[in-house]
Amino acid sequence: MAWRGSPVTQQAPEFRLPDLAEMQHWTQMVGRAQQLMLEAGVPIASGEAVAAQVRDFWSDYLGMWQRFTQPGAAADTPPEKDKRFAADAWRTNPLFDWMRQSYALIADHLLRGVDALEGLDEKQREQLRFATRGFVDAMSPSNFPMTNPEVIEKTIATRGENLLTGLQNMLTDLGKGQLTHTDPEAFELGRNLATTPGQVVKRTPLYELIQYAPTTEKVLKTPLVIFPPWINRFYILDLTPEKSFIRWAVEQGVTVFMVSWKSADASLADVTWDDYIAAQIDAIDTIRDLLGVPAVHTIGYCVAGTTLAATLALLAARGEADKVASATFFTAQVDFANAGELTNFIDDEQLKLIEQLSPEGYLDGRFMALTFNLLRGRDLIWNYVTNNYLLGKDYAPFDLLHWNGDTTNLPAKWHLSYLRDLYRDNLLVQPGALSALGTPLDLTQVVTPAYVQAGREDHIAPAESVWQLTRHFRGPVRFLLAASGHIAGVVNPPAAKKYRYWTNDAAVDSLEAFTAGARETAGSWWPDWIDWLRARAPDEVKAKGARVPGKGDLPAIEPAPGRYVRTR
Repeated sequence: MAWRGSPVTQQAPEFRLPDLAEMQHWTQMVGRAQQLMLEAGVPIASGEAVAAQVRDFWSDYLGMWQRFTQPGAAADTPPEKDKRFAADAWRTNPLFDWMRQSYALIADHLLRGVDALEGLDEKQREQLRFATRGFVDAMSPSNFPMTNPEVIEKTIATRGENLLTGLQNMLTDLGKGQLTHTDPEAFELGRNLATTPGQVVKRTPLYELIQYAPTTEKVLKTPLVIFPPWINRFYILDLTPEKSFIRWAVEQGVTVFMVSWKSADASLADVTWDDYIAAQIDAIDTIRDLLGVPAVHTIGYCVAGTTLAATLALLAARGEADKVASATFFTAQVDFANAGELTNFIDDEQLKLIEQLSPEGYLDGRFMALTFNLLRGRDLIWNYVTNNYLLGKDYAPFDLLHWNGDTTNLPAKWHLSYLRDLYRDNLLVQPGALSALGTPLDLTQVVTPAYVQAGREDHIAPAESVWQLTRHFRGPVRFLLAASGHIAGVVNPPAAKKYRYWTNDAAVDSLEAFTAGARETAGSWWPDWIDWLRARAPDEVKAKGARVPGKGDLPAIEPAPGRYVRTR
């Protein structure tokens, strides 16, 4: 097929169908690819299945060429849904239209080929499918300067300044060992992030305890303590004032405490599962003693929710379950049988690599950031390569992405144990298979009232996996399915009037049954949660004395957000 004119013009092309030699060449390429897979030990489909795949590919490929030869065929093309190809030139310019359609066809057949492979178990197939998706995303013509019409036009218009700006952006990222997603100067802790007034009232080698100042005359007698994931900074729940869950909860008359975990260094090399569970119990007891209350409400987000479930099981085994009035779980898993795409990173080779990357006893948080970016490589990697490296665009300010890039180091010993015992071996749901502080754990002994929130599009903690928690606790459980994913599904303030959520008060035994009979409600699920919390313990007290940070037996150490959240 020959093309005339500049690649960014719309001059009509001269078409010709591929001849026999070209078809033989590409058939040989398929054969060579199959040989490479065989040599690498990857099982492939039978000869008949391979032949069918080749026939399907050529049928689709020739169909694409025929569409190009038919005048007016482009008018029948459905609207482009892939934002990588949103620019008009991907459709109006024949060369780039051909690139776009060829890429889509080859990508589709590569992914279909994975499904056709024989001799793979489901875990191997999913790992190969994940790797193939990553390869397909990386090879998109939008990622390369000479095959992206926007980049070509921008380079001509700026006389190459966009590429120099992009080079500077890339060199900066290489220097810090991390991809930049947002304007690094746009946000600052204590200035426009994590600004809810409060005080650090306790500091241990592993965590700080922050108490937030009341804004109402009366507060619920039973306070709330939040355990955020130690994989990230706690201020995902205290972003800008408009998005802050903490600020909103305080305004609802809740006495809120937050645990701020220390980013790991060599001093935390020996920290294990027991230490995080002990820290959660210590925070609970500290708040009970400070306010003179018998119990506290708790929230566990993601991996801290997993640990909260273990904490509840330990308290139940000790006969101390009444220390916790309720437990709320944000996108938290306890049963890892279907834990989603993160399991693609959990095998013996990956675990050995983590050990090698942690010679001082802690894992650099940038490696975890890369892992999470790979789960959404198209959006969190290649989108920024195109926009900020090739087009040389300025970074837009985005508080959530600022938080996403604010990495936290992890204690290597505990992190490896977490991956082995939970993600790989799924021991937490086996009664007595895991212990904490010398006590075997059994989730079926937990009777604490629980509120379980899941995100419908969550790619880190899939809704189906989060649902399984309802099968293991014996106490009353309210399950709620929120629109969006792992972060936006949680951080959805009522004032934003975004998304929706689903509830179902019937007794159902599966997420599918829950969804089939669910009631849909527009907007934030936070009001549903606060109504549920108030119903558990409606008594109120005046917001004075120890309810004010630093006015009780624990003096104020320093203003929120504290020291540990700033430690790099």
